[in-house]
Amino acid sequence: MNKWARSLAVAAMALLLPAYAQSADIKLGLMCPLTGKWASEGQDMKNIVELLVEKANASGGINGNKIELVVEDDAGDPRTAALAAQKLASAEVVAVIGTYGSAVTEASQNILDESGIVQIGTGSTSVRLTEKGLPLFFRTCPRDDAQGKAAAEVIRKGGFKRVALLHDNSSYSKGLAEESRELLEKAGVQIVYYDALTPGEQDYTAILTKLKSASPDLLFFTGYYPETGMLLRQKKEMGWTVPMMGGDAANHQDLVKIAGKDAAAGYFFISPPLPQDIDTPEAQQFLKDFKAKFQALPVSVWAVVAGDACKALEAAFAAGKVESEDIAEWLKQQKNLPGLTGSLGFDAKGDRVGEFYRTYKVDGNGTFVLQPR
Repeated sequence: MNKWARSLAVAAMALLLPAYAQSADIKLGLMCPLTGKWASEGQDMKNIVELLVEKANASGGINGNKIELVVEDDAGDPRTAALAAQKLASAEVVAVIGTYGSAVTEASQNILDESGIVQIGTGSTSVRLTEKGLPLFFRTCPRDDAQGKAAAEVIRKGGFKRVALLHDNSSYSKGLAEESRELLEKAGVQIVYYDALTPGEQDYTAILTKLKSASPDLLFFTGYYPETGMLLRQKKEMGWTVPMMGGDAANHQDLVKIAGKDAAAGYFFISPPLPQDIDTPEAQQFLKDFKAKFQALPVSVWAVVAGDACKALEAAFAAGKVESEDIAEWLKQQKNLPGLTGSLGFDAKGDRVGEFYRTYKVDGNGTFVLQPR
């Protein structure tokens, strides 16, 4: 009798094992700056991805599998990012979303690749990230060369002939400056100043004085919004009225808080569309749900492209791809996945395909106003 019961129990367990395997969690990693100067970006990244995972799990999961999200703070710092990547690898996630900042992402790349984990960068636009040939690396943001092309076109159409180019020596900022300089010079635009500032300082009047002496008709700073805001404020304080332009790292409402509305007025930048300007039905519904839960919209588009990464991975999971190599191979074949910012796809290098950049100008109320194409 006992022998028969044991045999029956073994048979029952054999029947239950496939069902149990099907209901196992899919462990997904998120690396973002929850502390440090980019913490607002990171918090929105976390909120967006958590909301998408929550929605997927509430509808029964992916093919019956629930997603377990593992979040690590990289603090917007390369050394912390390396530790965060190691923790996510130890947690045995199948893929990692993030992070924001090219140098921060670069610090995590080899760790995740050597661990056999797919990584989808979000606000990391440096060209070299995908020129390394890492087979498991992707990104849902465009590259600096695409941004450089868009910036050069805006400058050319604006009729600017003498441009001062300023960067902050970061992978992103220097890369965008170099790409822009090459294209502008080919278009016959004179680069009258090219140098870097030190990020994080509180007084840029000395470098602004040097810039002014070069007599540019446009100042193009390719760095991040904290320094952009300081430059705008101090440029106004010294009475210099030259127009100023930025890249997509300026796309953050705190820029106006730092600069002040008067100093920020007239400033323009190129960027992927702001969350409120993304007009796909799926994005509008998601942002409505996001606002209902968090009483605000995301501060910039970079958190939303983290949502794009999550949607792309969900699509791969739904297609039955849960091993890193299978996920990577499948993603590189896709050109029309449903994302929050619109349809997205990837090329053989893992870069996002398609046009993405628009121009924004700050009005007298400190509002970022989308300009006509």
